[in-house]
Amino acid sequence: MFNHIVDLVSQGGYPGIFLLMLAENIFPPIPSELIMPLAGFVAAQGELDIVLAILAGTAGSVVGALPWYYAGKLFGAARLKRMASRFGRWMTVAPDDIELASVWFVRHGRAAVFFGRLIPAIRTLISVPAGIVRMPMLPFLFYSTIGSLLWTSLLAAIGYILQAHYTLVEGYIDPLSKGVVILVVLIYLYRFIRFKPQQS
Repeated sequence: MFNHIVDLVSQGGYPGIFLLMLAENIFPPIPSELIMPLAGFVAAQGELDIVLAILAGTAGSVVGALPWYYAGKLFGAARLKRMASRFGRWMTVAPDDIELASVWFVRHGRAAVFFGRLIPAIRTLISVPAGIVRMPMLPFLFYSTIGSLLWTSLLAAIGYILQAHYTLVEGYIDPLSKGVVILVVLIYLYRFIRFKPQQS
């Protein structure tokens, strides 16, 4: 995968960066922690403009978030509540929990989308609850874009500064990504063990 990413950024230029960041949001195993630092490195060599590389990465990231948003919107809160009624223990949520989470996201969704786009492993999935509660598209796009712009700018700038050592970035961020996933799994297991069915 590494060599394919290098080739696509080096030979594909801005469209390559756009496509990779789009794919990274749809298929999370493709790491933005490698794509954007590599783009910064290529820009440092004079082959790309760093600002345009960041904009291409940001655009790909935002467009890649849309399928998850529409998946959440298509699924909907009502269907999620019905599933919670039937499979509450496995989902570790009751229908009332879905309602409370929906109310919370409606109230704090803009901040959740903004900060979610800055957290590895969460940045892709934050679009789903935004779609479920039918967050208006313009605010969703605005906060997704700002969060994605900060993330891609940070990674590209580090790659630009480190140049040939840009692969170090993935080495530092990858444990953080895995840590977030492990934390999510542990929280799920805790909730599964402690789950009590909702009394009707």
